[in-house]
Formats: sequence, structure tokens, C-alpha cells
Amino acid sequence: MRTETIFRALADPTRLRIMRLLGSMELAVGEVAQVLGQSQPRVSRHIGILCDAGLAERRREGSWVFLRACANTNDAPPLSTAIADLLVKAEASDSQFAEECELDRRRLAEIREHRENEAQAYFSDHAHDWDELRRMHSSDEAVEKALTLALGDMPMGRLLDIGTGTGRMAELFAERAERIVALDKSLAMLRVARAKLQHLPAEKVELVQGDFLSLPFDSASFDTVLFHQVLHYAPDPLVPLREAARVLRPGGRIAIVDFAAHQQEELRERFQHARLGFEDGQLVGALEQTGFASEPPRSLEGDTLEVRIWVARRIDALGTRETTRKAAR
Repeated sequence: MRTETIFRALADPTRLRIMRLLGSMELAVGEVAQVLGQSQPRVSRHIGILCDAGLAERRREGSWVFLRACANTNDAPPLSTAIADLLVKAEASDSQFAEECELDRRRLAEIREHRENEAQAYFSDHAHDWDELRRMHSSDEAVEKALTLALGDMPMGRLLDIGTGTGRMAELFAERAERIVALDKSLAMLRVARAKLQHLPAEKVELVQGDFLSLPFDSASFDTVLFHQVLHYAPDPLVPLREAARVLRPGGRIAIVDFAAHQQEELRERFQHARLGFEDGQLVGALEQTGFASEPPRSLEGDTLEVRIWVARRIDALGTRETTRKAAR
């Protein structure tokens, strides 16, 4: 990493704005182009310069290309981290730059809100046949058996099922958990789940509407957190993983069931998937970054897609958030 190349790469206002956008999350190149209001080829040239300088890195996923700041990687070069810190200070001291960065973040929020609304409309339209749609990609029976084995015989304690959908995971683990909180953002999904789980005692299961990007629970509220075919809806998986770490007690476990990395673009176009599965290294790295120690992942070959199960234990007490949120009762 040559110092001259780095500072030449930063000598452009558009590239400075891109670096601030990447300061907190991984973004698709198309999202960056929309935020900046520039053509994708033009933005791609800027991104190429940043990547050549070692300030950012690209990752292809189907027809999409994702971009992240090298300062956000586990083995970030010290100079990349120092530059990221310098840009934070620049935004704090330069009012014009701060105004541009804030406007960029607002545009990004609007773009993502629009996509999220499209996804919620899809979930509402398909809530009653959700289980059948899921079986199109993998066998429920095989996945549930493998997940049960992966979690072993240890008590599950207070279980948070994030993105419960029709409530199948809550139903599966009802006997093993002390109490289950089944969370979903879609009211249509929760209505289906409520009907499916009505045979369980009311004190055993609580259904909560909420967003996995900002969980409505106090820190250290749960012993087990489960993401079953949910994480691929997160534009930036680090955000829900940080929230999972926050609500887990030290020593608590997280289990993630999702697809291995694949190239089936139709899942993004037809089923609103934000990510086309995950590489093992990618997800293990994200878990480590958010305070987890991972076990070796388990694989299940499906008809068209490979399903992976990642189990990890919370080892790092991340910065505690003020517990003003409603606790899971």
C-alpha cells in the first residue's frame, strides 16, 4: 500500500463521499451509484481507483458487486484504519462535507426503505404459502434434523426466533426452550404464526413484531438466538448479528441456517433475497467481528442449493446499549 497512491485516490470529493458511505456498511455498487446520482460506469471507475489504492475491496455475488472499506475487515491495515478515523474527524469539522455525507446517508436510507417495502409486500402476499415456498429450495425435514443435532442436548433457555415466519422453528423447539419469543416484521406472517402456535401455552410463546436491524429487547435477554433462512434478507449482515450479540447473554449461542454462496439470481429478483447465500469465511468472519466464536459449519446438499448451518457462542460483551427497550417478558 503506497502512501502516494492512497492520497491520490482520496483527492476527489466523490471518492471521499464513497469512503464515508462505506464507513459503516457494505454496499452494492448500484446503491452507491443511486445515492451519488451518477452513472454506474462512472462510479465504477471511482471504485476501481479506491480498490487499487487498497482502501476498498469488491466482492461479486451473482450479477451484483458489493463493496466494503478495507478498514472494516478483520485484518485491516493500520493506514486504512487511520484514514477512516481521519474522515470521521473531517466530517465533524467540515460543515460542507458533513452536509454532503448526511444527504448521502438519507438517500441511501430512502433507497433501502423502498426495497424493504417491496420485500414486506412480498411477504404479505405469500404468508399463507410460505412453508411451501421454502421447501422449493431445501427439505425441511433434513434441515430441522441437522439443526437439532447442531444445537445438541444443551438447554436452550430463553430462545429468540428472529424472522419466525410461520412459526415453524418456535414449534420445533417449544419443548426444549424455557420460553420462546418469535419475532417478525411482517404482521401477515405473525398472523399465520399465531394460528399455527395456538396449541402452545400462552406463557410459553410470545409473538412480537419487530425489525432484526433494531431488536426491541434489552441487552443480555436471551440464551439462544436463531436465524432460520432469514439472514439473506439483510443488506448488511453485520447489523443483525451485532443486535443478536447484544441481546444474547455471555456464553449464549447463535444458530444460523442459510444457503451457501450460489449464483441463482432469480432468488434476488423473485423472492427479494438481498444476499445470494454466504461463503463460510465470510460468515465466520462476520461472527468473529461481532463477538462470537464459531464451530465448524455443517452442510446439507439440496436439490438445487446447498444449505449451511453455523453455530457460534457469544464470547465478547459488546458495548452495552442503554436498556430502554422493552424486555422480552
